[in-house]
Amino acid sequence: MAAHDSSSDSGVDPSNPTDPPVPAAERCAQCDKLITPDDRVATGDRVFCRHCYEQLRMELETAAQAMSEDINYGNALLGAVLGGIVGVLVWWGFTAATKWSLGLIAVGVGWAVGWGTVRFAGGKRSRGLQILSAAVAVASWTVANFLVNATFVNHSLAEKGDAFRVGIPPESLDLFIRVVSVNFGIMDVVFLAIMVWEAWKFPRPLLRVPARVA
Repeated sequence: MAAHDSSSDSGVDPSNPTDPPVPAAERCAQCDKLITPDDRVATGDRVFCRHCYEQLRMELETAAQAMSEDINYGNALLGAVLGGIVGVLVWWGFTAATKWSLGLIAVGVGWAVGWGTVRFAGGKRSRGLQILSAAVAVASWTVANFLVNATFVNHSLAEKGDAFRVGIPPESLDLFIRVVSVNFGIMDVVFLAIMVWEAWKFPRPLLRVPARVA
């Protein structure tokens, strides 16, 4: 009796051991049906048939579009301002307690502004909300920088025996600008940029994940 050649069943030519193995059958991650090469769509670490992929894509795009519609910008502004106020007070309180001005807190302020924007907008995300959030972040940085600098200026004046104090709020716009610009340098620009970026990216619209068709 002739020996059974198992190699012929595996699809590998015994005379050519370099032939690649036959790939294992793939199933759709959604409907679990067998996928042919012409019906295969890969996205991330999952593989779908074309029908399921198109259906899921439409559902995701509909959900993403809904997140950018009917936005209550009044509520979003309130949330952004409240987040900014909390962040500014933490920054100022830390400075007053430690006599150290830690610019890295700007990251947290930007995050708080962005979080407040999205939270009070009901989870909505849009380019308009990004602009609103970034604008409030700039305003928050300006106010925080004034309060921090005013704290150091008043402390310095007290040590010198000068009776003048920077008021909160300040007596004039000119005094406000002068205090904000005290010791303004490249690191202030860096921390401001970080704060704005944190506030900007939080309410950004959802992006579609690209698919790879085999």
